[in-house]
Amino acid sequence: MTATGTYSPQPGAAPLVRMIAAQAVLETKMLLRNGEQLLLTVIIPTLLLVLFSTVDVVDTGDGAAVDFLAPGVFALAVMSTAFTGQAIGTGFERRYGVLKRLAASPLPRWGLMTAKTLSVLVTEVLQVVLLTVIALMLGWDPQGSALAVIALLALGTAAFSGLGLLMAGTLKAEATLAAANLVFLLLLVGGGVVVPLDKFPEAAQDVLGLLPIAALSEGLRDVLQHGAGMPWADLGILSAWAVAGLAAAGRFFRWE
Repeated sequence: MTATGTYSPQPGAAPLVRMIAAQAVLETKMLLRNGEQLLLTVIIPTLLLVLFSTVDVVDTGDGAAVDFLAPGVFALAVMSTAFTGQAIGTGFERRYGVLKRLAASPLPRWGLMTAKTLSVLVTEVLQVVLLTVIALMLGWDPQGSALAVIALLALGTAAFSGLGLLMAGTLKAEATLAAANLVFLLLLVGGGVVVPLDKFPEAAQDVLGLLPIAALSEGLRDVLQHGAGMPWADLGILSAWAVAGLAAAGRFFRWE
């Protein structure tokens, strides 16, 4: 106590910004220390990029294979972090009562979700930097507008985050683990990441093209490989998924 009879430091909650920042740092550390998360977010995208860029396994059309693969792997990295990793991590936090206890802390629930989003964004920046360096070493020659790339990545993150939180907040943890990994594998194969969508039957192409992973990978490919302008159609698809996913997550997410 000080001479005036008050406590020092003054008791009470820290400023909201500081609480969110501290929680975001903690979320990022936990994500990067998790072996399974590192497998999904770093190792698998890196291996796919290196393997399919150096070994002629998939017909990626004219030009260097890395020019086709790099945008798709960027999209895969976003999905692995914002959807698969976040769904599994949040699902088990919900099961073990972590979310319930955090919800009772001075940090508001929306602040916790903001911290999780910041953690996802920090991880994605690290992923993109790492994959960009590797792709450049493999001979990648990126084209297009950085603004269009940022817009695609931001909307892709929002879309996958909404879907991941919706899954984590409605299913049991074990079901979330199985479903998130299954969706990851299915979208890896059928989302235009390493296999061009035009390799699928025409009827399937129209359906697959509406998936968020396809819109993100094709949009990034149009910009970075072909130097296209703002891919409004792909941005529209991602916006629809983002609005629907985040709205559903906000409506149906259960904290217990």
